[in-house]
Amino acid sequence: MIHSRTLHALEFPQITEHLAGLCLSPAGRERALELRPLEDAAAVTHAARLYDESAVWAARPTGEGGFALGSFPDVGAFLRVAEKPGLQPDTDAFWALREMLRLARAAHASIALPEAEDQWPHLLALAQETPLPVQLTAALLRCISDDGLIRDESSPELFQVRSELRRLHQNCMRRVKDYAMQYNMLAWLQDEFMTLSSDRYVLPLKANFKGRMQGIIHDWSQTGETCYFEPMFLVEINNRLQELKREEREEEHKVLAYLRGLLLAELPGARAALELLAQLDVLQAKRRLAAEYDGRCVPLSPVEEGVCLLETRHPLLALASLRQRRDEHGRNGGLQQVRPLDIVLRPGERALIITGGNAGGKTVCLKTLGLCVAMTLSGLPVPAAAGSHLPWFGRVDAFIGDEQSLEDNVSTFTAQIRHLAKAWKHLDSTGLVLLDEFGAGTDPAQGAALAQGVLDGLLDKRTFVLAATHFPALKTYALSREGARAASVLFDPQSKKPLFKLAYDQVGASQALDVAREHGLPESILRRAEHYLLQDGQDTSALLGRLNALAAEREQEIARLRQEQEKARRDIQAMREKTEKERLRLHDEVRAKAGELMRAWKEGRATHKQALKEMSRLRAGLAAPVAREETSVLPQIEHFAPGQQVFHTVFNKRGVVTDVDERRKRVRVDLNGVSLWAAMKDVRQSGQSAQAAAPRAPQRVSPVKAAIAASDDAPALRLDLRGMRADQAQAEVERFLDKALLSGFSEVEIVHGRGTGALRRQIHDFLRSFPAVARFATAPEDRGGDGMTIVNLR
Repeated sequence: MIHSRTLHALEFPQITEHLAGLCLSPAGRERALELRPLEDAAAVTHAARLYDESAVWAARPTGEGGFALGSFPDVGAFLRVAEKPGLQPDTDAFWALREMLRLARAAHASIALPEAEDQWPHLLALAQETPLPVQLTAALLRCISDDGLIRDESSPELFQVRSELRRLHQNCMRRVKDYAMQYNMLAWLQDEFMTLSSDRYVLPLKANFKGRMQGIIHDWSQTGETCYFEPMFLVEINNRLQELKREEREEEHKVLAYLRGLLLAELPGARAALELLAQLDVLQAKRRLAAEYDGRCVPLSPVEEGVCLLETRHPLLALASLRQRRDEHGRNGGLQQVRPLDIVLRPGERALIITGGNAGGKTVCLKTLGLCVAMTLSGLPVPAAAGSHLPWFGRVDAFIGDEQSLEDNVSTFTAQIRHLAKAWKHLDSTGLVLLDEFGAGTDPAQGAALAQGVLDGLLDKRTFVLAATHFPALKTYALSREGARAASVLFDPQSKKPLFKLAYDQVGASQALDVAREHGLPESILRRAEHYLLQDGQDTSALLGRLNALAAEREQEIARLRQEQEKARRDIQAMREKTEKERLRLHDEVRAKAGELMRAWKEGRATHKQALKEMSRLRAGLAAPVAREETSVLPQIEHFAPGQQVFHTVFNKRGVVTDVDERRKRVRVDLNGVSLWAAMKDVRQSGQSAQAAAPRAPQRVSPVKAAIAASDDAPALRLDLRGMRADQAQAEVERFLDKALLSGFSEVEIVHGRGTGALRRQIHDFLRSFPAVARFATAPEDRGGDGMTIVNLR
């Protein structure tokens, strides 16, 4: 357990408030604010696994069964009072319930996929904990429209009444039009259309014509120039209208009563649907929180393995730094990046005693550990590096800050002692105690002795302790007591500025005089203080300063070695990836060539001896070193002209220039019937005579015209299928994709036209099953719209 006093001292409520701000729904925000440390280690581990699985589930694209959670209405209050006798929900309440259930059904369908048992079993268990209200959801979708009204199809009686109302309205319009034409009334009306007043059909009659007709005046306009007049011939129709309106209201009440009955029958399922969406909302808020400060859920480890938080930062400081960087008009010009800390207690160690100068980060270190523990026990991600772990803490007590109370007539020292006495009997090997300057509010000698006695008692209980102190006695204690570990906050040896780093297994000087000098205390006072310090024989600052300088140099060396290690790791990974790609390429190439040799031997195009000889040559080529890519020996072309015979160095083919684009430095080349734009640097002289370079009509290699048109560096092969049958088009697409793959294209265009869309659907179905297609989509409007499909190849 973590007492609310400790949670407030660690500022845990600020974390839950920030998390609530990342939620998308009122229900999610409510549950985020209610987050507290969980009751046992199993619950914490389950929450961490649920978080990791939700990240895997949420990463799925929407088109592949993924789900995008959006805001949904807050129906929590409605569901809480749904069983109240005499409650008559209106259409707005049922519309909100409909939207929530519709979203919950989509979320459940996205979770309950065939691969859910393997990839997100805990999330699946959460979704299937209580069945969703199937009948209620179907009834709401059938009875309530998207704009929150009751549909005509809700019941046969309601459909009949509304049909009669529409017929009556049409009849009334016809009667009014005929009457106006018969008596030439259009000049008397402010508007040609009738309207409703007091739920009755009336005519907008000009005020000076009100005595020309017999009828009833129901209302006047604000200007007084128009009266809403009910002619006598409309009285019977309006009476019938009132009867139908009353019948409509009765039928709507029946529909709402029917929906309320279904809600009462499936109320647990409706509440489960809301809970599912709220939990998904909180999970996505946790993921957004982790993304803000690169956080993760820290796993729990056996208590014997100690505490290990690597490169951890205070969560609130990390969030404040992020907000400051986002604020371009911050008064401070942006905060410095929060320095990460390593908080480590090795196996067998239970106490970490931190010493060093003021403003060096001792209290921040205590709060960082305490807040990260509270967040971990609540299932929240914390800003710590991979490899971190924490034991299960059954109790956390923090004695941080000024706890004096004038109303209770207690000092800071007395308040700390009182709270520690209350918690003492509950502390054991699963407890964590944070002590900030404990014992500093009394005589230094007695306070140091009391602090040592408390630490002895906590170590005897095997309780984890993190203490910050300036007492010299505790510095010696930290270096000599078994089970305790010393650490010092580091300062820059030259500037005396804090480095916000911990140096382990050493103690640090308090540097009170340096801090006073930095904050403007007169130098005369500081010289007298140094004189008194030398008289007391307690000036060890030179020795501790030397230790601090050595520790700072060690931290810099460790940081440099870590950078080199990370660079070496990246280089090795890149080399491995490159080697693996090359291996796969060679594997595919050898398989293809071996298959071709086998087919040639079976078809009689090569003898057995020739096939073996070619295979031996292939093996020898694999063993030979890879030759460097050589540039073409053919001369470059200075001037291009249509009809010129050229050699394309990328595809190793001869062709004829058909067009020249000097501005983009490219030429269109016809390669035996296939036309493409090529960069001028990739085209060389063919080496044939000028007579052989005469233009010739391109050969038609297939019934389909293949053309190439795209950018300078990444041309796209185009296939035109317009006017073809579906079976013929599919065969052409298959041949076309094979050629594109052999030619090294990564993107091709297929023109199928708009028409009825049947040919486009047939081509899309084939592309989904083609293994070399990575993805495809219809082209932008400026490139052909839905009349063309752009295909990306693997």
